[in-house]
Amino acid sequence: MPAKGQTTVEFNDKFFDEIMKSAKVDSLCKQKAEAVLAQAQATAPVGDPNDPAYSDPEKHPGRPGDYRRGLQIKKVAHAHRNTYMVVGTDAKTMFVESRTGNLARALKAAK
Repeated sequence: MPAKGQTTVEFNDKFFDEIMKSAKVDSLCKQKAEAVLAQAQATAPVGDPNDPAYSDPEKHPGRPGDYRRGLQIKKVAHAHRNTYMVVGTDAKTMFVESRTGNLARALKAAK
């Protein structure tokens, strides 16, 4: 058995870059992101439009369902592969996530 430091492994980075950026791998990543998005939208909290708070924009900016409609998939390019992220674009996203953890739960459910 070789001693520590006597064995080296050299990877062909170009080969792995081609695989990780291939259409099939990209499609698999996008499918997972779509599953997470579908779960997040299905479980997203939506305010009651009859709640009087919605008539006062200072108390509740926006309309019921803005958080859910603001969830979308964003493609992010990295050095060795592309990834897909489910992100919220509504102004209340951070508040809703801090209270509900909707995206984290959707990610766990889509595994």
